[in-house]
Amino acid sequence: MKVILVGLNYKEHASELNMQIPDEPVLFSKPDSSVIKNGQPIVLPEGVGRVDYEGEIAVVISKKCKDIRPADVLSVISGVVALNDVTARDLQAKDGQWTRAKGFDSFCPIAEGQIRIEREEDFTRLRLRTFLNGRLVQDSIAEDMIFDIPYLVSFVSRIMTLYPGDVISTGTPPGIGPISHGDLVRVSVNLDSQTTVVENPVV
Repeated sequence: MKVILVGLNYKEHASELNMQIPDEPVLFSKPDSSVIKNGQPIVLPEGVGRVDYEGEIAVVISKKCKDIRPADVLSVISGVVALNDVTARDLQAKDGQWTRAKGFDSFCPIAEGQIRIEREEDFTRLRLRTFLNGRLVQDSIAEDMIFDIPYLVSFVSRIMTLYPGDVISTGTPPGIGPISHGDLVRVSVNLDSQTTVVENPVV
């Protein structure tokens, strides 16, 4: 399993970080050891400074594929999941590249339940919401993305072969913020009556 993520895929999020909007998707990855499930704790490492939640919409690959066209993406995914791209913000700024800041153990909570996508137009209707201790802190729809989901999956597949169980996460909208010991972070993605949720305590 590999987890590939997209940075700066919402204009307003790039603005809140004072970063330039990219001309093409900015990719990075998280190690398997960063992945946790619903209910498992996000562990704050000692001495890293500010750590942020970043709620995201992610897709799960269902079959081996390479150089897939955007129009064919529906045929190679099993569904959509909620994901939290936990980030050590101070280290991200210090390092310039993001592997250390985003690669700590427990820094990638992923929901287990998936949303089924039946039509390509449903990709733009997905709604992402993040709650910190019950308070809504992020609320966006996929239509606001700079690069849409079919394009992103196609883009990644032109770089690397994708395998069943691989996850591609599509970036976070504005509203990111710090987490502390004792917090509870909930990321949900909705499409009509379908919901996928990952909720994790911070320790």
